[in-house]
Amino acid sequence: MIKKLEKDLESKPKLHGYYNSPIGIIEITANDEAITSLYFVEEETMVPNESAILDQAIIQIDEYFKGDRRVFDLKCEFTGTDFQKKVWNELIKIPYGETLSYKELAIKIGNEKSTRAVGNANGKNAISIIVPCHRVIGSDKSLTGYAWGISRKQWLLSHEKSI
Repeated sequence: MIKKLEKDLESKPKLHGYYNSPIGIIEITANDEAITSLYFVEEETMVPNESAILDQAIIQIDEYFKGDRRVFDLKCEFTGTDFQKKVWNELIKIPYGETLSYKELAIKIGNEKSTRAVGNANGKNAISIIVPCHRVIGSDKSLTGYAWGISRKQWLLSHEKSI
């Protein structure tokens, strides 16, 4: 069943859009129904598509970087294991400007001993910023494990605290 679902997701048309943020170019990928990824990229490599969902995502991301948005209201479509989806859905619940440790996140999903697995799932989050994996930090408050670089993680956390 999971393979069929993933195959169905792959068969949906991919739409691409870009946003030039203060910390780099963001590529947003979607299908006709939902955002499927948000990554930092070095350059725009695809021709942006006209799409209501991409337009809405760009507007909300712009509002976030301007300090006018704290919660995203976008449909997201996750591709991953049930465990990863559980972690990603919990990430969305971390309030703007707050952080959790990997251990605290493991406890919230009901498995205190899954700290490493939570970290791995966090690192595979394909919808950065909207699904705020940057809000997860080490138990000692250290900034660890952000796929897009610790400097971006620091910037995002500082941005959220300064508003």
